[in-house]
Amino acid sequence: QVQLVESGGGLVQPGGSLRLSCAASGIDFSIYSFGWYRQAPGKQRELVATISRVGNTKYADSVKGRFTVSRDNAKNTMYLQMNSLKPEDTAVYYCNCADGSWGQGTQVTVSS
Repeated sequence: QVQLVESGGGLVQPGGSLRLSCAASGIDFSIYSFGWYRQAPGKQRELVATISRVGNTKYADSVKGRFTVSRDNAKNTMYLQMNSLKPEDTAVYYCNCADGSWGQGTQVTVSS
């Protein structure tokens, strides 16, 4: 059974940084693409970033230049480094695997 577990969320001031992790189990991690999504209150879930099995990345325009997605196949883990955070980045961040699995989400709150 595939399990995706996000961690690393929290409260941070505007301009600050956080690193999210998504640990996967029950899956051959290295053969799948993964993505980060987020959902703010009252809004639809939106794509933040994706990373292919060979490390090609794509980003939403709103996070380009501030967020970096990466993966460590040896650790079955994907990361999202978030810098220069803004209040509008506040959301629950979800990990997604191309097989259709989702994590439970981790809250990121950007506020002074």
